[in-house]
Amino acid sequence: MNCGLLGRKLGHSYSPQIHGYLGDYSYRLFEKEPEELADFLRHGDFTGLNVTIPYKKEVIPFLDDLSDTARKMESVNTILRRKDGTLFGHNSDYFGFCSLVRHSGMGPAGKKVLVLGSGGTSAMAQCALTDMGARVIVISRSGPDNYGNLERHADAAMVVNATPLGMYPNVGTAALDLRAFPRLEGVLDVVYNPARTALLLQAEQLHIPCANGLWMLVAQAKEAAEYFTGRAIDDSVIEKIYGRLSAQMENIVLIGMPGCGKSTVGAILAEKTGRTLLDADERICELAGKSIPEIFAQDGEAAFRQWETEALREFGMQSGRILATGGGCVTQSRNYPLLHQNGRIFYLTRDLDRLPTDGRPLSQANPLAELYAARKGLYEAFADMTVDNNGRAQDTAETILNALEGSL
Repeated sequence: MNCGLLGRKLGHSYSPQIHGYLGDYSYRLFEKEPEELADFLRHGDFTGLNVTIPYKKEVIPFLDDLSDTARKMESVNTILRRKDGTLFGHNSDYFGFCSLVRHSGMGPAGKKVLVLGSGGTSAMAQCALTDMGARVIVISRSGPDNYGNLERHADAAMVVNATPLGMYPNVGTAALDLRAFPRLEGVLDVVYNPARTALLLQAEQLHIPCANGLWMLVAQAKEAAEYFTGRAIDDSVIEKIYGRLSAQMENIVLIGMPGCGKSTVGAILAEKTGRTLLDADERICELAGKSIPEIFAQDGEAAFRQWETEALREFGMQSGRILATGGGCVTQSRNYPLLHQNGRIFYLTRDLDRLPTDGRPLSQANPLAELYAARKGLYEAFADMTVDNNGRAQDTAETILNALEGSL
């Protein structure tokens, strides 16, 4: 069987990996320009296809039959070439989204749900939520319910982002401010890269249950694989694949006082996991073209902090990395979303009398006890977990890996 993903600009996709878990068939990426679409669908060497933007509607005229779901959605993301050569279209995004809602524990029945966006994903979400008994309101830029009159929907119970806003590489933006909806019970975002969009980061801050679109991606692939293979696949596989992908994509972020062992523990973690270690101080020196003591001496701490934020912005957008940060990164609140959007943050602690100060301008200029007192609360506010690093660095690394495994 020859299967794959059809789109225009696919870049990095997790679909081949997901389908590798789901069945024994080849799965490739097919990047096609609009003028190539007709010939590929008529004569391409494939058994089954997933379809992504911008072709979910464009493929329909070339299909011989549609499932009831695809016909209702007027959108196709799964194509099967039947034995007689005819092409059958289905929409497994519907199943994937419904599975996401159920997994999140959010009950939309009888509640007002705001769906952001008016494209194909929005249409699918609207249909699924309506079928679940929700009262759906579509928020778009120019419709009757738009971003300029959101106050009329302050009683909304759920918000669903069905737009690409906040998706990598254009991270850090959200369509609305969740504080305008005091009755919110849940927030869903179909975006899964980054793991926490600006919308989900705010939901976390406000203690509102939330979830990204990774579960939906896996669930829709599971149903597509059932069409490709002609056999049922138990839904339990969704959670297994989701867990693997979540662990693979999440950054391990190390914070703590200068000299607490972040680089050493990071190197051990990199060796144990095969992940790339990214060192913020090294990147700062590359960006500034000078050493850290030179930056402080020539440009001052404010300039250093700007370079630091730029380095963390670059690193935080990546996935599956180990990030060793500088000791003072927590003094800038703007750095938290950069680190947390794709990462689990571990605060390494070490006794003050064991912290070296060589080559560390702030540690040399300020008594360590004062520096620690000023930063301790900031480290704790940033951290998902605190890990003692007074013992062997190997043991600290094992503690972190066990914590990650346990969370899955």
